[in-house]
Amino acid sequence: MLRRRTLWLLRQHWWRRRVHRFFASLRMTRVLWFARFARWTGECARPYVGTPDCGLVRLTLCICGLRLRGVLRLFLGLLGEGFLRHFSLRSGELLAAVFVGLLGSVCLADNTQISLDTSETVFAVLAAMNTCGYDVNLNASDAQRLNIRAEVQRNLQGSDEATAAMTAMCDWYRAHQARDAAHDLAQYVSLALYLGGPPQFLPRVKEDELPPDAVPIAAFGALLEKFYDKAGLHGIWVRHRANYAALTERYNKPLAKMIFDTDIYLKLQSGGYLGRTFTIFLDFLGDPDQVNARNYGTDYYVVVFPSPEASSAEPLKMQEIRHTYLHYLLDPMAIKHPGAIKRIEPMLQAVKRAPVEESFKTDISLLVTECLVRAIEIRTSGTKQTAEAMRLQLVDDAVKQGYILTRYFYNALIPFEKDPAGLRDTYGDMLDQIDLRQEEKAAAAVQFASATSPELVKLSRLEDRRMLITAEQRLKAGDAKGAQELAQQALDKKIGDEGRALFILAEVAVANKNMDGARDNFKKAIETAKDPKVVAWSHVYLGRICDLKEERAAAMNEYRAALNVGAALPEVKAAAEKGLQQAYEPPAKAQ
Repeated sequence: MLRRRTLWLLRQHWWRRRVHRFFASLRMTRVLWFARFARWTGECARPYVGTPDCGLVRLTLCICGLRLRGVLRLFLGLLGEGFLRHFSLRSGELLAAVFVGLLGSVCLADNTQISLDTSETVFAVLAAMNTCGYDVNLNASDAQRLNIRAEVQRNLQGSDEATAAMTAMCDWYRAHQARDAAHDLAQYVSLALYLGGPPQFLPRVKEDELPPDAVPIAAFGALLEKFYDKAGLHGIWVRHRANYAALTERYNKPLAKMIFDTDIYLKLQSGGYLGRTFTIFLDFLGDPDQVNARNYGTDYYVVVFPSPEASSAEPLKMQEIRHTYLHYLLDPMAIKHPGAIKRIEPMLQAVKRAPVEESFKTDISLLVTECLVRAIEIRTSGTKQTAEAMRLQLVDDAVKQGYILTRYFYNALIPFEKDPAGLRDTYGDMLDQIDLRQEEKAAAAVQFASATSPELVKLSRLEDRRMLITAEQRLKAGDAKGAQELAQQALDKKIGDEGRALFILAEVAVANKNMDGARDNFKKAIETAKDPKVVAWSHVYLGRICDLKEERAAAMNEYRAALNVGAALPEVKAAAEKGLQQAYEPPAKAQ
């Protein structure tokens, strides 16, 4: 009886696999013939350009103006090349199935969530930054950046109200300016993505739902509102709309080709996933050497500041855009295979000593996806003539940086390229076929590099964004232990501003009357914090600790340092000046 049951199960499994392979082959054939159809008609991956009034270029991978002649050529080709002989279905049914499948691809394209766009909100935020002294790589930027800056200055010269609005905004900007220019740009890009449109620039979500790097500068929108009005930014935006349209036109063909080629390689239908979006924003006003990529829940963004045509080897930053697009395609696959991903979790031990970001050391799904992304990039790099040795060297470099499964996925992609099944169908098998013991042994022998470049796509989960704000709320409510646990968790997982987490831990130490612990964490916060407000208050608290220890000279130095950093912050200025006038004494306890 057991033998019969076993044989029956094996037969069922065999038939399921055969049916699965059949439909995978059918999907792949549709993709390949879809590509051939594109070459016949010359109309696939042709972007739809929006009306000039909105300044929008929205990319859709669709067949624009489907021609009856092209359709007939496609199906005559199917019949002529003996496509039907590969299957046992009746030819009429199969022809109808393929026809419906192709129409499905065309219809899906109308609802694609992939777009190439420009944003007046991003423009306004960056114009404000440039007005307040953001000059990074100005000479290497497109000429339009200089032109827009000059127009803003002309508008300011003719209006006292505009000058006053600029002064208030720029004083605030400088008081909250990050220590390095790259982070300064990144945090304002994060904020711009979450601000509503002009003229009010109100946050579209609650403060605890903002990206962590945007929280310290959330109040910038209110200052921007007045500056936008008085400096006439909307008029400047309208005058340069044609330039922005020309900028998006530069991207239409290369971007459409990149997305089409990527989907064909992975054997995926265009259109991505229902409810998920992939948006590329273009602007002239940022550092052309920087690309900002974000993943906020189901939304993926890339903000690019293109270089002039001949000023750099890769002016369009298409590699960075493709890297983000691969994450957009692959991240959901890891979510749909939790069991297979969980099985590989022991591999995290092997990357504890690697130079990768902390998130890759604590979340196996992030590590797996990044390794697969890099393997795909290497497999598709160069041309057919590119030496295999060059690709293998890139694989070796990725492994040494800590992406230890890159070699496995690189090798797994070789048979995948010959298999008619698409990546959605083979993804689970790829994970299941990982020999955990063999990969752990290989990872243990790796001599990791001393450093690696930071990951391009910044992930921001909603629960992570709320962590430090919740910790501060618990501390104010008297729950020092709860605040400490959350701040330590954020610190361990590298969530948000490390300096802000250290500041909360220092405040917890003050609440627990642990002066030595508080002093250590305030000093660490000063060294690592990206928010000037955190740095300034850390100096104030260190001054008070020095006063309590009767180290008056050291306390005076801390108060002066607080003024240097936070002179534009009224509360910091008042506390520091008071500390300079007299030594700090704790408030008397209520009787």
